[in-house]
Amino acid sequence: MSYPGFTIWFAGLPCSGKSTISLILAETIRKERGNVEIMDGDVVRTNLSKGLGFSREDRETNLNRIAFVCNLLTRNGVPVIAAAISPFENCREWARDLIGDNYIEVYARCPLEKCIERDVKGMYKKALAGEIKGFTGIDDPFDEPKDAEVICDTDQETPEESAAKIVEYLRGRGYLPAAKGSNGKGSADGVHERIEKD
Repeated sequence: MSYPGFTIWFAGLPCSGKSTISLILAETIRKERGNVEIMDGDVVRTNLSKGLGFSREDRETNLNRIAFVCNLLTRNGVPVIAAAISPFENCREWARDLIGDNYIEVYARCPLEKCIERDVKGMYKKALAGEIKGFTGIDDPFDEPKDAEVICDTDQETPEESAAKIVEYLRGRGYLPAAKGSNGKGSADGVHERIEKD
C-alpha cells in the first residue's frame, strides 16, 4: 500500500522541544515508511539560507524557502518534518496554503520560563541581558498558533509522549499504517484540537 507525502510543520519557542521530538518522530516514520526528511532550522540556515540575517524579512524568506522545499518533497510522496521556530503566523499560513491538505501543524507548546530553564546554550540569558537582539520570545514576537492540528504540551509530556501523539494523528489520517490490533481506521480523537478550545 502506498501512502501520501506530508509535511509536519513545527512551531514553538526556542528550547520548546521541537528538534528532540522531530528525531524521535522521524525514527518511527522511517521504520514504517522507509524514508523521511528533516528540515532542521539550524541546518537550513547553514545550507539553504546562508547569508540571511535575523530581520523579519530575512526570517520570512528563510521560512518560505523551507515551505517551498517541503512542498516539493511532499508532492513527490516524501514525509517531511520542518523543525524551525516558525514564529510568524503569516508564514505558517503561506506554508499551509502552498502544501495544502498534506500540511500538518504541530505546536510544541511550552511556557517561556521552562524554555529558559532548558536552555543549555545560554541564549535566553544573553537575550535577557541585551547581548542578543531580536530573540524570539524575548524582544521578538512569537505568534501563537491558532489552528494547529496537534498540540504537544512539552512541559508536561516526555518527548516520546509528544512524538506518540503525532504518530497517532498520522495513523488516524492514513499517513502511516494503522497500529497493530486496530480496526484499520485509526483514531485521532483527542489529538485534533484547537487552542481556542483550551
